[in-house]
Order: sequence, then C-alpha cells, then structure tokens
Amino acid sequence: MMPALRVRYQTIEFDQIDIHLCTLKNKNQFSDPSGEALELGISSALWPMFGVIWPSSMVLAHYISTFETQGKRILEIGCGMGLSSLLLNKQKADITATDYHPEVNYFLQRNAALNSDKEIAFERTNWIDASDKLGCFDLIIGSDLLYEDNHIKELAKFIENHANDSCEVILVDPGRGRKNKLSLQMNAYGFSCSHIKPPHTDYLIDLFNGDIMRFARNRTSKLAG
Repeated sequence: MMPALRVRYQTIEFDQIDIHLCTLKNKNQFSDPSGEALELGISSALWPMFGVIWPSSMVLAHYISTFETQGKRILEIGCGMGLSSLLLNKQKADITATDYHPEVNYFLQRNAALNSDKEIAFERTNWIDASDKLGCFDLIIGSDLLYEDNHIKELAKFIENHANDSCEVILVDPGRGRKNKLSLQMNAYGFSCSHIKPPHTDYLIDLFNGDIMRFARNRTSKLAG
C-alpha cells in the first residue's frame, strides 16, 4: 500500500497580508494510485515538484504583491502551489491559474479555503493544447518555467494565444540560461522586453541569481498568424 502523503503548513508574510499554505512536506512525496500523472507523462521523480514553494515563486509573489492589478484579468501559468494566485485572490484581483499536474487544483482550492477566500478559477492544460477555454488576459505571470529548450517556443506561443492586444507579462527565471531566447520569441509577437534583478530577496535563505523578465505590448490588433 502506498503511504499517505505527508504535508506541512506554513505562513508567508507580505507586508500586512499573511498567506497560509498547506504544501507537500518535501520533494520525496509521491501518490499516483490511478496512474493519471503517469499517463500525462509525469514521472515519480517529477511528481512532487509542484507541491513545494520554490525561490522563484517567492520572488514572483513578492514582486506582484505591490503591482497594480485593478481592472486587469490575470493568468498565472504553471502555478504549482499557486502562491501568487493565492496572494492576488486575497487582494480581490481577477486571477485565473493553470498547471498541467493533476493534483494542483486540489491544493489550490484547499489553500484558498485555508485563507478564508473564494475558489480560484483554474484550468488544467499544457502549453500545446489549443482546446483550452482560458481566453485572453491583461497580465500574465509565471515563475521557473523554462526547464528545456523546447519550452521556449511553446511558452511564447501559449502566452501569445492568451494575451490581449495590450498585455503585460511578468516571468521570474532562476537563471536556467534561456531568458534571452525567450525574449527573442516574445519580440516576434510584438512584446518589448526588459530583465531586472529583484529589488531585495531577504525573504529567501540563499542568494537568488535569477531575473524578473518583464514584457509589454500595446496595440490594436495581434500579428497575423
């Protein structure tokens, strides 16, 4: 019999806001009794990666905590534990989250309830699925998304498919060496680009060597194709 998942509870502070989280206890957890994750191509080694808080997600959440979101429809890509989505939900922002892992939505809604907030709109999809029902957004965010070279074009196309003509994109990359290639792809879709260092990361244990990637465009119609 497969042992039960072990979880941990923690609170992450953002100025006057506390976000309470139930996460996996560590990266050694695994539970896929129906084989759903395996059918989706998620191995036992990759399975727990969604369920812990990564440094990049902390950087994104702290950066977005003071970002102007009023009146914007927001999408978090590859949300994992959805720290930024939970924070934005607490701030009453219009947030939708997405991830490919079959357990993400369970933890996302469990944590929304843990924070006494409403459920977060969620759709499970990958970046090459053209049949999702997400629609388009004014602000798209994500963290630590570029694990492999093929992710560059896939992510850029996914963003293009879900970006309004006027759209901002904020991605945090921990330094996997693909940010410049992604910027070139985003330029092709009409986005300007800038890379900045986080203003401070004293909330992290270790030094963060990555970047905050900001993309923006403002036009009346999308590029053809």
